[in-house]
Amino acid sequence: MGTIYGDWLRQQREAAGLTQQELAEMAFMTRSHIAHIEAGRRVPSREDARRLDRALNTGDVLSSFLPRDDEVSIAEYFERVRVLEQQAVEIREFALAYFPGILQTKRYARAVLGSAFPPVSDEECDRRVVTRLERARILEDPVTPVVWAVLDETVLRRPIGSADVMAEQIMHIVRLTETGRIRAHVMPFDVGHHPLMSSMLTLMWFEDQPPLAYTEGGHVGKLHDSPAGVRKLQHRYDLALSDAMPLKESLALLRATAKEYGHHG
Repeated sequence: MGTIYGDWLRQQREAAGLTQQELAEMAFMTRSHIAHIEAGRRVPSREDARRLDRALNTGDVLSSFLPRDDEVSIAEYFERVRVLEQQAVEIREFALAYFPGILQTKRYARAVLGSAFPPVSDEECDRRVVTRLERARILEDPVTPVVWAVLDETVLRRPIGSADVMAEQIMHIVRLTETGRIRAHVMPFDVGHHPLMSSMLTLMWFEDQPPLAYTEGGHVGKLHDSPAGVRKLQHRYDLALSDAMPLKESLALLRATAKEYGHHG
């Protein structure tokens, strides 16, 4: 959908005799954001699409061409998120059932993806694991993106794969945290109810466009782009973070849990 939409936007812009920079100024966007949309790397938010319609005098064509939420599959939503997280300067994750994808080890990812229903072939599982590990390459940059993760204690306690897989995965989080590459905080069981119990959450900030949020739960995914909706989810994250364990205590719990799974040293 992104490439088709981008081609259409480019055609409308060129028909109006505008450069990307000129359209960006008229629509109160950045030139790079326009370029990403035209190249099919991003789908504009509904607010962006309305501004583009006004700038190009296209009525509500660009706005109405965006798919409705109920027309977009979780796979399509997640493909957008996969592209966006590569461009983000800051990412904040809340994990409810599994460790976040960008923080998963190869064996943990295989254990998660290998338990998919309906089942997938070994070849398809291999492809998905490779894709997930490619996402994690953003952590190879020592600074960007800044990554915070709040992990519900359930994520640590529910064994995925073998005990050795869990110990390796937890110690991977410990190493990333101890080196300062990420900040990881555990949401302990004894907090009880907290603002993010209903779904996982990813918040993303960018240099050249407004922040976005992605929620997923029960085989339903949604990319949030309205400023009010994103702010509400940011506030929920902040509230949950305030209930989570401090960094030092979180690291201690992570290490203790890895030891329970059989990790030593």
